[in-house]
Amino acid sequence: MSDLFQSLRVSASGMEAQAMRLRHVSENVANADTPGYQRKIVSFEEEMRTGLVETGPVQLDRSAGARVHDPAHPMADDTGYYDGSNVDLVIEIADAREAQRSYEANLRLFDQARQMTQSLFDLLRR
Repeated sequence: MSDLFQSLRVSASGMEAQAMRLRHVSENVANADTPGYQRKIVSFEEEMRTGLVETGPVQLDRSAGARVHDPAHPMADDTGYYDGSNVDLVIEIADAREAQRSYEANLRLFDQARQMTQSLFDLLRR
């Protein structure tokens, strides 16, 4: 019985971690045109004793942002360039799809464990 409850906790922690990842992906997409914005990256850590998934500290992508030529921009230097964000929308879309699929897989696991628990309770009531 405790294994079923543990599987519910593990899949719920996976859904929570993927939701956090999707939140940061949406922040990255929203700030793709913000000058100087650094892409946020979420890492995952597994709790070794319980198997729960936890999000690690949010890190900033240190890759260089695009140099944008716009002499009229208030942040432009003497040559007319300013530092754009380092967000690549193709990567963000791929990350969003991966997070969505991982979330859905955890949701299916959660639903299966819930159905098994319900079936066990039904058997015990008889």
